[in-house]
Amino acid sequence: MSDRSYRRPRALSPLREHLRDTFWFAPTVGLVLVFVLWWGAAELDIKIIAYLQDEQEYETVRDLISFADDAKTIVTTISSAMMTFIGVVFSISLVAVQMASGQLTPRVVRIFVRSRISKLTLTVFLATFVFSLLVLTSYESEADPQRVTSVPLVQSVLTMVLVGLSLLLFIAYVSSTLRLMQVGPVVDHITREAFGMLGRQPMGVRDAGPLAPESAWLAHQGRAGVLRDVNVARLVRAARRQGVVLRLIPRIGDFVVPGMPVLAVHGEGKPSRQALRYTVSVGVERTFTQDLGFGLRQLSDIALRALSPAVNDPTTAVQCLDRIVQFLAALMKAPLGTAHHRDGKGTVRLVQDAPGWADLVDLGLAEVRLFALGNPQVTRRLLAGIDDLLLLAPEERREPLLRHRALLVQAVERTVPGAAEREFALEPDRQGIG
Repeated sequence: MSDRSYRRPRALSPLREHLRDTFWFAPTVGLVLVFVLWWGAAELDIKIIAYLQDEQEYETVRDLISFADDAKTIVTTISSAMMTFIGVVFSISLVAVQMASGQLTPRVVRIFVRSRISKLTLTVFLATFVFSLLVLTSYESEADPQRVTSVPLVQSVLTMVLVGLSLLLFIAYVSSTLRLMQVGPVVDHITREAFGMLGRQPMGVRDAGPLAPESAWLAHQGRAGVLRDVNVARLVRAARRQGVVLRLIPRIGDFVVPGMPVLAVHGEGKPSRQALRYTVSVGVERTFTQDLGFGLRQLSDIALRALSPAVNDPTTAVQCLDRIVQFLAALMKAPLGTAHHRDGKGTVRLVQDAPGWADLVDLGLAEVRLFALGNPQVTRRLLAGIDDLLLLAPEERREPLLRHRALLVQAVERTVPGAAEREFALEPDRQGIG
């Protein structure tokens, strides 16, 4: 895949990804929309009553008042019970997330935070609670059908609809939370997120020309943290205006501190600080937005925890190796390394260092290989995975795989005492012990 085949990032792409990493945005927007919905329903109720009074349909108005009085009991019950229901549901959910993070990896919490069903469920629950309170304010003490100004008919019906939607989302939410406690769905989710970012990320190219001499560099200003992503569109635009090329010095995922150089300028001219504001995002943890190795990092972490003496779950490590091999196989023939972002005319304006093939192989296999000793299920699966990758690998990408295979064989021969046990541990098996 060349750097011309990827989808050019838009200016709002980083903002959209950052909002997905928050848990407050969706409920806040939902509360604003529920106020709008209530206002529209209240206005509609007023117009319905005014129309019926103009038509002198007082019996119909009296029937609507009776219906609204009966519905008021239900709305009152909903408003008093909904907040308690929200507290119980999400308290149980937080316990489940804590158990999953302790069993797998703390980074599994971000799956819960980014989950659309979790945000939608909380939004609808809160919207139902607030809407029911607003509906109660619309009830009038006036019972005379000729003098009443509003009967919350539409509002009561919408409250019932929101309650029904809350129940359906509750079922979906419980199912989603239970899947979060299972190893298979978690590693599958991580793998799908890792594959999802590949289409948004340019790969390295081998025919990029040399850069102009470096004329300046720009230091990081702000808090220390992990470099999560950069606003590619704004950086390319700023470099094009000055006729220069910008080079991102640290990799995505590196820890940066104030004063550390983050951007080098190649060519005459230098973009202003104002033009580069909000182009470099630093946070407390890595994200999938532009981080090619983050998926492998999480899979490796889960496998390492499974292989620890406290957990001793080699089957989970084998499941992680399945996905690691899948991800490496997908990158087997992709050009990796330095990425070149171009402007609309095809001129390189931003150079971004990225992991190469050897880096990704080391990230996915090195630590698991070191902790696999003593677990023949894992060593057998690791050998089978390396052999499968060697069948797909072009000649220039075989060396890292052969190196890890040789190191694994040497370690097993050195640590496993019996010849029969060594032979068993070094027998490739895609299921570990099938």
